[in-house]
Amino acid sequence: MSHKAHKSHAFGVDIGGSGIKGGIVHLETGLLKGKRIRLPTPQPSTPQVVAETVAKIVESAGWDGPVGITLPSVITEGTVRTAANIDPSWIGVHAVDLFSGVLDGREVTVLNDADAAGLAEDKFGAAKDHAGVVLLLTFGTGIGSALIYRGTLVPNTEFGHMEVGGVEAEHRAASSVKDRDNLTYEQWAVEVSRVLEQFEKLLWPEVIVAGGGVSREAEQWVPLLTNATPVVAATLHNTAGIVGAAMAVRDHLKP
Repeated sequence: MSHKAHKSHAFGVDIGGSGIKGGIVHLETGLLKGKRIRLPTPQPSTPQVVAETVAKIVESAGWDGPVGITLPSVITEGTVRTAANIDPSWIGVHAVDLFSGVLDGREVTVLNDADAAGLAEDKFGAAKDHAGVVLLLTFGTGIGSALIYRGTLVPNTEFGHMEVGGVEAEHRAASSVKDRDNLTYEQWAVEVSRVLEQFEKLLWPEVIVAGGGVSREAEQWVPLLTNATPVVAATLHNTAGIVGAAMAVRDHLKP
């Protein structure tokens, strides 16, 4: 793709525990140009083999510009500090150097996956009409979080680990807890509401965006929530991480 096209497009890659997805993103619309490319996450998901898989995705798209990449990790100064759903050997790896090395030295940004989804939902998705503080929460095995104010990300928030009533928020209200304990939506919504009320006291968000797979069933549980802040379902789903990663490299974000 030409240098001129790089000004309006960037490439995003979203690394998850089961799949690695990538695509060219039109930065003015948040839409993918062409198909989303997906390859299985290698097992074990060690750094070098994951990086080589990312390179295959980028190469198969014919992309030669900057690449934004998400990891299910805290990333500070380009270095991986935690590893959720990927191999523990990632901890301490300088991810920017690793990915840049397999991508011929081009510019790379690496950021947390929930942070990337938050950027995308804030700009193009469920929170695009909100000017105040936006809190994105992804409900899955745990609870991922992103905090954004007027397009600016506060990176690496880990609100899922905040204690609520002596229990970590994600051990109380992740969707995995609903499945594990066979809770009804009514029962689970009580726990989610309790967690959101604590977040509200600290952050005073204008809107809370609910992501993760359970957000596809939002109509069954969001109306049951009793917290004060409006909660809206994420709208970008499978493309949020890709879009947010592309936005991050466009903006030269360095978490």
